[in-house]
Amino acid sequence: MFYTDAQLLELVTAPESSRLERKQSFADKDKICRTLCAFANDLAGHGQAGVVMLGVADDGSVTGIDASDTLLQKIDQIHSEGRIQPLPSMMVRVLPWQNKKLVAIMVQPSSLPPVSFDGRIWVRLSASTQQASQEDERLLGERRRTRASRSFDSEGIPTASLEDLNQNYFLSTYLPQAVAPDVLQANGRSLQERLISTRMASTGAQQPVPTVAGLLTTGLSPQDWLAGAYVQFIRYVGTVHGGDVVNEDRITGNLEDVIKSTEAIFKAHIQTAVDITGQDRERRQANYPLAALQQLFRNAILHRNYEGTNTPVRVYWFDDRIEIASPGGPYGTVTVDNFGQPYATDYRNPVIAEVLFNLKFVQKFGFGIQNARKLLAENGNPAPEFEISQTMVVVTIRKAR
Repeated sequence: MFYTDAQLLELVTAPESSRLERKQSFADKDKICRTLCAFANDLAGHGQAGVVMLGVADDGSVTGIDASDTLLQKIDQIHSEGRIQPLPSMMVRVLPWQNKKLVAIMVQPSSLPPVSFDGRIWVRLSASTQQASQEDERLLGERRRTRASRSFDSEGIPTASLEDLNQNYFLSTYLPQAVAPDVLQANGRSLQERLISTRMASTGAQQPVPTVAGLLTTGLSPQDWLAGAYVQFIRYVGTVHGGDVVNEDRITGNLEDVIKSTEAIFKAHIQTAVDITGQDRERRQANYPLAALQQLFRNAILHRNYEGTNTPVRVYWFDDRIEIASPGGPYGTVTVDNFGQPYATDYRNPVIAEVLFNLKFVQKFGFGIQNARKLLAENGNPAPEFEISQTMVVVTIRKAR
């Protein structure tokens, strides 16, 4: 659990430790991120939040800090930038201290260790942060198996084996994008250790087995294990369900295959009109901006429910609109009321979020719907419409006026 303000104030004069770091300013953001990553890994096993206290010098003197909106936005960006993976559970508090202000950044121990920052795993020993050793990585990977709060996408599939993974794809495509080059080149890490460290495999009772995310990301045939993990695309004639079908596709494969193949279909179906302006210049306008469709479709892949359902993500393309239906309603802190708002985001599938970030399908977390709204407005399309229930989220994108 996170600390109360009273508990945080008690830490102001406490010495630095494996769960407390003092910083006079936010100037060295990367160093602070490495420490937050180490707190999320909680190698010492405290089971308590780690705290970076801003406004306290190395010698323990309280200097205070300008707790402006600009500073708080920079701290918020730590989460949205996605450089710490899997995304940590963080909270920021502004604290009064005499006539000064302090800022406490708290991060909870992750249920999915090891956590990395820019592809490197960091741990906290006493009052220092350092890069994890191979043995540290192994201990953190084993600890993940005992956590009761794991997400479904991090669960191992006991009936599958590592032979069901495309190991060439993992080694040549995914791993270089998930792990920093210097770590990748380090000797001594076996294939199994690398699969476990990147959450593609889990330490089973007898031997490692693929996780749900591992099968979705690197599986030779993911749909053999997760029957609903595909996309159904239908292009209808007219504007009603059940009309004549121009094109129908069942898009399968790993996450990268599914996303790229579906978005290639989007591109093929987008129509571009050419107008002649008053200055005899051509002006081209698509009936749908591809980038907006990508944002909304990738959101559906990321946030859908993969557990206990055979329902695919459905894309229905009509003459006047597109409907994208994703199984699974709002999750965690996201509600019907705050759905689609900036920073209102939670992750049913944190490992899949990490995968999509590593594969460059996501550049920033928490702003996909907002960006889609902006792109649609700039193209002359109405705002996207959301129909939200406990079991399904459907977004309707209407044709440009």
